[in-house]
Amino acid sequence: MSEAPAASGTELARLPATELVDGYRKGRFSPTEVIEDVISALEQVDETCNIMVTPMFDQARHQAAEAEKAWRSGKPTGPLCGVPVSVKDLIYVAGVRASGGAPIMADHVPEADGAAVTALRKAGAVLTCKTTTCESGYKLTADSPVTGVTRNPWSTDRTSGGSSGGATAGVAAGAGPLALGTDAVGSIRVPSSFCGVFGIKPTFGLVPRPPGFFPPSWGSLAHTGPIGRTVADTALLLETVAGFDSRDAVSLPLQSRKFDVTPGPLKGVRIACSPDLGYAAVDPEVRTAFLAAARVFEDLGATVMDDDPGLPEDILEGVLKPIGYTEQASAVGDRDPEILAKSDAEFRDVVARGRTFSGTNYVDALHRRTQVRGKFLDLFGRVDALLTPTVAVTAFAAGTLGTDTIDGKPVDRHLGWSPFSWPINLAGLPAASVPAGFDRDGLPIGLQIVAPWMDEGLIIRLAAAFEAARPWRHLWPSR
Repeated sequence: MSEAPAASGTELARLPATELVDGYRKGRFSPTEVIEDVISALEQVDETCNIMVTPMFDQARHQAAEAEKAWRSGKPTGPLCGVPVSVKDLIYVAGVRASGGAPIMADHVPEADGAAVTALRKAGAVLTCKTTTCESGYKLTADSPVTGVTRNPWSTDRTSGGSSGGATAGVAAGAGPLALGTDAVGSIRVPSSFCGVFGIKPTFGLVPRPPGFFPPSWGSLAHTGPIGRTVADTALLLETVAGFDSRDAVSLPLQSRKFDVTPGPLKGVRIACSPDLGYAAVDPEVRTAFLAAARVFEDLGATVMDDDPGLPEDILEGVLKPIGYTEQASAVGDRDPEILAKSDAEFRDVVARGRTFSGTNYVDALHRRTQVRGKFLDLFGRVDALLTPTVAVTAFAAGTLGTDTIDGKPVDRHLGWSPFSWPINLAGLPAASVPAGFDRDGLPIGLQIVAPWMDEGLIIRLAAAFEAARPWRHLWPSR
């Protein structure tokens, strides 16, 4: 993959957050200069990839001016003072439209910030725009009846992935260093893989979610987390938004943490490596890139062994769908049928299927979910971390739900091509997608790193070591 030159007039927009903060400190450039570059880049990317729902440029300029004053006085307001961050449209920003991709919510304007947005403001971040998502986060692309099709900056005839697709496409194309997304079945990791960026789904409950859409779609599966180009940037955003909030029933009462992003040897780390979790269909190019990436960890001193949690082959139909589809159907239970008719046909199919599951089906799936968690507990008794591909394929055609065949094998068109992401949501584990190569068409391939509960620090340690050995931040899509 050749390196694309920086777009004229948007060089500052491509700098990592850590370098922006250092530049502000040294007076090399200012937040107001940076935000103009970021706005220009966002507008350019939006023209070709359709990544924004609602620009917040007037607010962003005001916040950047305030950040500039703070830096000039020698009193930056927080670790992200003056750093641009986009926010997925499933996360509330007070006074800014939040449709969540749903026609019925097209004009909804929340009165309060989501907890993660409150944390961003406290840290001094500059909020740039709301980014595209599919309706209610139900699928792994960012296409919706409200915003249309979101495209991949590496090849605009391909999907960005989703549902945090606008967020990842913007970061991948250099329209600002950081984005806030959500992930219920892979919605941070899948687009991070398809767009060649670094994204983390933290432990369930580490980042509080309310105030927000209620009842929430995929409520027991959805996490909020960061997306960035570099490990250090993404870790900084995770440090910022993680924290306890009593409004979230699953919020973890943990003290704030700092993550060590210094790359180093991995001697003594035991890593399970599975290209298919024992049952998944995987594209041959993805498998080859994954195995090559896994060998890097051996070169760094880790002990890498073939192992997996031994998940049941019917986990999609027998565990995930009775839970996720039922929760999705519940979230729109009072929706006007005429309004629901404006939704994607596939969304209506998910809702209809969710309504067919009984309470007994749902509770039985919850019991089986506990067994899935036990499988991962057993695995992490043997190893420290798990490596898999992030997605079984690279980005498919924009505007489609997915693929129904991989390497000649039939798969579920909705979720069968992402067999590595949603089992991690069922278990509530932390996981990240790391850029790990390209296919023959120049489309990114991701490597997934999974760690035990509340061990995001290990993921960041492994990702930082891999990033140093196989750097990716100099690779840009042409546009």
